[in-house]
Amino acid sequence: MQTKRPAGMRAFTIVWVGQFVSILGTSMTQFALTIWSWKFVTEIHPVDDPATAFAFVAFFNFAPAVLFSPIAGALVDRWNRKLTMMLVDLAAGIGTICVFLLYSSGQLQIWHLYVTGAFTGVFQAFQFPAYSAAISTMIPKEQYTRADAMLGLIESGSGIFAPIVAGFLLTIIGISGVMTIDIVSFLAALGAVAFVAIPQPPPSPAGSEGKGSIWKESIYGFRYIFARPSLLGLQMTFFFGNLLASMTFAIFAPMILSRTSNSETTLGFVQAAFGVGGVAAGIILATWGGLKRRVYGVIFGWLLSALIGTLVLGLGRSIPIWLIGGFLSAFFGPVINSSNQSIWQSKIPPDVQGRVFGVRRLIAQIVGPLGFVIAGPLADKVFEPGMREGGSLVSTFGWLVGTGEGAGMALLMVLSSLGIVVVSLIAFTIPAIRHAEDILPDHDVALPAEQPIPETLSDIPITAS
Repeated sequence: MQTKRPAGMRAFTIVWVGQFVSILGTSMTQFALTIWSWKFVTEIHPVDDPATAFAFVAFFNFAPAVLFSPIAGALVDRWNRKLTMMLVDLAAGIGTICVFLLYSSGQLQIWHLYVTGAFTGVFQAFQFPAYSAAISTMIPKEQYTRADAMLGLIESGSGIFAPIVAGFLLTIIGISGVMTIDIVSFLAALGAVAFVAIPQPPPSPAGSEGKGSIWKESIYGFRYIFARPSLLGLQMTFFFGNLLASMTFAIFAPMILSRTSNSETTLGFVQAAFGVGGVAAGIILATWGGLKRRVYGVIFGWLLSALIGTLVLGLGRSIPIWLIGGFLSAFFGPVINSSNQSIWQSKIPPDVQGRVFGVRRLIAQIVGPLGFVIAGPLADKVFEPGMREGGSLVSTFGWLVGTGEGAGMALLMVLSSLGIVVVSLIAFTIPAIRHAEDILPDHDVALPAEQPIPETLSDIPITAS
């Protein structure tokens, strides 16, 4: 007799545990390679623009994941979502194995991280639409915010434990040992997904309308979002917010290391503070269920994360201030992401979520790689020289962030944070964004037929919000 596979919230929880174990291992490897990368470009093989070389590691890991999102989303809607999720986890493990072999043989170079990052990034393009769409078919919509908060807990929890555990293990088993743990951990994620039942979505009118060639299905997400000003407005908030946030992310570790004489311990504690903030918010959201007005969680989450989070992080010059800034910055991350995710999961029919979510990621995060590329040269060529003793920016900003190594990157972080505050305030003034939940019907509510979605991008009317 065939055993019935776990389903519903139980199945989601099993997948969640597997992902937590796997991402904890991955985060430990990322922490170890962050330290290795910075030492490589500053000590082992010094380069003239270390912040730029360091930022390119993030760029090559992130860019393919964003650029391939529309095609990946279309394929997610075509393929079995369970098998797609397993493929993503398998690819992550292969990437880590390649880096492990190169490091163990003494051949690892910084450009190897660019190549392996690009490889895993292509498969990561499938992860967001596949996992997001799977949640919509596994659990009822009343549980969306709670489930999304639990997923946020994975990243935040790994942010607490990974730097501390990895920092300790590096002194005992080294980078090779940490990567070995990572390789074993990805099997947990693979096994969890294989064990549970993940339903395919039922067909919907939107799904039938969007069927066609892979090209038609890839651009369907653009047509769907652009025909709805509220969805487009939400994505443009993330578009500009992520541009500025990615700049702060790219220079965060170099800034801390530069201002502390390459103190791995300090970086680990500050990264752990990010994790504590995210876990605290995730636990609250998973227990509480989130704001009733979820769009406020998006807008004011962005505002507060920047104003009392990354801004404080950039202004800080000591470990206590960095810990506070890191905690507060990360605390609002789960609020932003779970609120936004649950809006989209409630409003978009599940059988087109792969296509729509793939394009959604492209619109919101296409500027992420640009932020990585911009931040490095700005730090190396403008802000760092300008904030050294006698630099051109010292007289104006020296009182704000100090001078010397890392001060220029701190100033860049401060200015980026203020930019996010402005973006949040503008979003709140636009009715199509502020009232998005009232304007957009839930996908499971029967309503009169909608206006047809434009057939091509050129047919989309210009609509003032």
